[in-house]
Amino acid sequence: MVKQVGMGARTAPDQGNSDDWDNILDPGEQIIWSGRPDTGISITPLSIFMMLFGAVFTAFAVFWMIMAYPSFIWMFGLIHFSVGVAVMLGAVFGGPFRRKRTWYTLTTHRALIATDLPIFGKKLDSYPIEAGSPLSLNPGSPGSVYFGTKTVSGKYGKHDVRVGFERINDADHVFRLLREIQEKQK
Repeated sequence: MVKQVGMGARTAPDQGNSDDWDNILDPGEQIIWSGRPDTGISITPLSIFMMLFGAVFTAFAVFWMIMAYPSFIWMFGLIHFSVGVAVMLGAVFGGPFRRKRTWYTLTTHRALIATDLPIFGKKLDSYPIEAGSPLSLNPGSPGSVYFGTKTVSGKYGKHDVRVGFERINDADHVFRLLREIQEKQK
């Protein structure tokens, strides 16, 4: 279950300034960890597929513009060319761009994921950590810790995606903290 929490004037409340957290934290709730994801470029099978798709889309647009050149209609190919280039660049730089504008916080009761993205604005998602919450760890540096799921709607229906603190340098430590929260709730 995800709970949308309103954010104040700041993107991510400053851990040292309690005024920023007054409207977000429940009484007795304390911050035990906060961090940010690694912003480096990571190439995944999906990003390779998207880069190839964007390259084919761009190449087709260039071919179409060359074939249509004698008339002014060739300019309509610029839209498709731009989309193809955007797909290629988004596959490589979209993840780092999103992660650069993401903040993670773990409290004694829940995990908070704050984002501040252009067009979409500021958003703070809250995920309660309960005794039965599924936890998983992808070790490494950076590693990822997953503590929940959310349902997203897509072109082909709804499906669940894992939610967690992705690409963090101290994933093992955060996983232990999550386990401690669960143990206290049993």
